[in-house]
Amino acid sequence: MKKFGLLLAGGAAAIIFLATLVPMAGLLISLAVLYFIYKQFLKTESTGWKVALIILGLVVLSGAISHIPALIGVGAAYVLYLVYKNWNTGSKKSVKVENDPFANFEKQWNELNKF
Repeated sequence: MKKFGLLLAGGAAAIIFLATLVPMAGLLISLAVLYFIYKQFLKTESTGWKVALIILGLVVLSGAISHIPALIGVGAAYVLYLVYKNWNTGSKKSVKVENDPFANFEKQWNELNKF
């Protein structure tokens, strides 16, 4: 039953992730352009060029704001990561108990006390 729930959550997250893949790319590109505009703004000394960079930065910022729903896709990617991470947790726990040195010590100690 746990795997079925993980499958449903993973399927929904995959659909949301794929639907927001293009807006995520647009957000990434617009934020990268905005970063380079900011770095150029700090370097320049000309007042006219600073005004032009501010106007260009506001235009790019409005484009970045329009891609804010892409953050839902980032959340869906995180959910996919959690589903992938938790898919086989049941089988890994039993392996960890067998390799636990304290559990082996207890078994060996009980065997030594039998003699």
